[in-house]
Amino acid sequence: MMVQDYIHFFNYERISLKTKGMTPAEYRNHAMTA
Repeated sequence: MMVQDYIHFFNYERISLKTKGMTPAEYRNHAMTA
């Protein structure tokens, strides 16, 4: 269970400075709509 929690955090909650403060999921959606 801990691995799935970490993967969820890493993909949906972690904020990255490289992506201008977006989470990886937000960045992916942003790139798809651009």
